[in-house]
Order: sequence, then structure tokens, then C-alpha cells
Amino acid sequence: MTGGRSGQLTVIAALVGATLFWAGNYVVGAAAVEELSPVSLTALRWALAAVPLLVIAQVVERPDWRAAWRDWRRQLGLALLGMVGYAVLVYSALQHTSSVNASLVNALNPALIALLAAALARRAPNRRSVVGMLVGLAGVLVVLTGGRLDQLLGLRFNVGDLLMLGAILVWSLYTLGGRGSAAPPITGTAIQATLAAAVMVPFALAGQVHWPSTGSGTAALLFIAVFPSVGSYLLWNFALRRVPAGSAGVYLNLITVFTVLINAVLGYRIGVAQLVGGGLVLGGVLLVHRAPR
Repeated sequence: MTGGRSGQLTVIAALVGATLFWAGNYVVGAAAVEELSPVSLTALRWALAAVPLLVIAQVVERPDWRAAWRDWRRQLGLALLGMVGYAVLVYSALQHTSSVNASLVNALNPALIALLAAALARRAPNRRSVVGMLVGLAGVLVVLTGGRLDQLLGLRFNVGDLLMLGAILVWSLYTLGGRGSAAPPITGTAIQATLAAAVMVPFALAGQVHWPSTGSGTAALLFIAVFPSVGSYLLWNFALRRVPAGSAGVYLNLITVFTVLINAVLGYRIGVAQLVGGGLVLGGVLLVHRAPR
């Protein structure tokens, strides 16, 4: 990390805050998809989040918008990955699996980011990194199968857990791609949110986007639009400008920790397979990030 002790603490606080809000996205999102489709939830969250992000970018960064929008193709790619693709995959997963399971699979993300970063840099991962990735994969398989070998042999996985594997791949690509953006962090996030909302317009015109019909559904949507959408993405992209993607990725493990804690408070009982699988995933990530650079 750079910028002295105060700068380090600021970056750490940003990463912790981002992951806390994203944990809320898993818990609240699991409730929201009972009323809203993944497409509706994705379209509405970015339609609501885009305007506040644009205003915050103007007030805080006062960017040269013309220059910032010159990079719109790159920003569109990032929006399709991190704001549309990832969100649709996560909300689709939450229709079939618990928020705890989803967050446990998500815990494999830091190791995946580290290995993809090594691949992009054309550096072969060292032995400890490979072992760590295999341990993490073993943990994910324990979560996917509920610890039952017959499911592994029969390939009868929960479709929601498999969708989460796709989600973490998409998020890894978004994290690595966001490192080279020329736009200031808040401005880049605002542009991506605007493009994400624009991409979802055809779905709205086709009648696939609907506002929630209950007060609880509306409250869940507003929470997701404000905290995981505006708050988390601002904090995450702010941190990515100051630390390597692999270092920031380690903090994604906190999503699992916060999600489990929130669910525990709400009375959710954590199973043995989830504890064992989660321990393997986190142990694998630790091996990857303790490996020599």
C-alpha cells in the first residue's frame, strides 16, 4: 500500500466498508429475488444508483467529462462485467442457493484474481500458489456438494453454487480490467453505472423490468441501490487505484465473514460442510497470498 500510515488506514477502511456492504447485498438480495427477477433487480439498482454517482463524481472530482467519456468502450466492457454480468449471476444464484453458500463460493475469488494476475503478467504461479488454489477448489466442492461424495461423483450440484463460480470469474476479470482505467475512480464508477443502466433499457422496454409491489421489496431494492451499488463500488474502485488487484482481492474474504455473521445474528444455522468448506477455501487463499512473489 502507498501513501503513509494514514493512507493505508484509509484504503483498509475503504476495502472493509466495500465488503461489508457487499455482504449486505447477499443477505438482502436473497430476500429481494423472492419478489424481483435478477434482470429487474440489476436494471433497477443501476438506474437508481447512476444519478447519485454522477453527482458525487462532479462534486468530489470535478472531472473533464469529455475526456472521461473518450474511454467509453473500456468502461462499457467493465460495466458489462462487474455491474451487469456479476449482478445477474449473483441474483440468479441466490434464487437457488443460500446467501451463506454463495458467499463461501465467493471466497475463492481472491485466489482466482491472484492467479489470473500472474497469468496476465506471463508469470507461472509457484508451487504454493497452485497448492493453495487446489485446496480452495476442494473447499468449494465441499460447499457445492454439502460434503457428500455421491453428489460429486454424480455431478448433481446446486445450480446456484455453479452460477456463483461464473460470478467470481466475471468479478476477477472486472477487478483486473479496472486497474488501467484513465478516469478518476468515482467518475469511472459513475460512467460504468450509467452504461449498465443504459444496457438494461431494452429489457425494460420488453417488459422484463418491474418495480417491487411490496414495501419490503422496495426497501430491499433501495438498500441495494445505495449501499452495495453506490457505496461498495466507490470504495472498491478508490482502493484499486492505491493497491494491486491481488492485494485488494484478499479483502473479498470479508464478504464471507460478514455474510455468515449477519446470517448468524438472523438465526441461520451454519452446517458442518459449510464450516469445513469455508475453512479450506480461506486456507487456500492464505497459501496463495503467502507464496513468494
